[in-house]
Amino acid sequence: MKRLQALAQTGLAYSHDAYDRERFAAAQQIAAEIAAAGSDTPIEKIRELFQSETGYATPKVDVRGVVFRDDRILLVKDVSDGCWTLPGGWADVLESPREAVEREVREESGFVVRATKLTAVYDRANHAHEPSFPFHVYKLFMWCEVIGGAATPSAETSEVAFFAEGELPPLSRSRITPEQIARAFAHLREPDLPTEFD
Repeated sequence: MKRLQALAQTGLAYSHDAYDRERFAAAQQIAAEIAAAGSDTPIEKIRELFQSETGYATPKVDVRGVVFRDDRILLVKDVSDGCWTLPGGWADVLESPREAVEREVREESGFVVRATKLTAVYDRANHAHEPSFPFHVYKLFMWCEVIGGAATPSAETSEVAFFAEGELPPLSRSRITPEQIARAFAHLREPDLPTEFD
């Protein structure tokens, strides 16, 4: 479904032939029908989502801050699902990955951080995230050091806390997996581990 949507989106962006555009629009409709069949989201909403994406289809970028204090990892409780995740979110246009993760950590946790290392670049589709997402996503995990601020919930987060590896709360599986948290702790134990990527 994602590949079909990406092909349709790119075709609609570059094709000037009316018949080709009609075929790409039909392919996009089929992708929306497939997506709707596998979710609780109405097809109209999916169709609008797909039609709002224009230009050459590329992966979206999600950044996550890996922050430790006293061998405990920083997590935030997401308001939308009531579960916990590493602070982070979508990178904005005109932001570097460093700027994006530092902003997201500050906005969601209240902590001012400095990103110092890229620990992992994962293809969301290759990991056990639930539910699936209609677009292709790269997840960038960055090691961050606290340089200021204090734990402060936001409009997106209801709680901010540090957790030991064996005491993790329920995780927001759409945003983070237990295996990704385990890899963050592996980087804590072995700071010289190289960046991991799919």
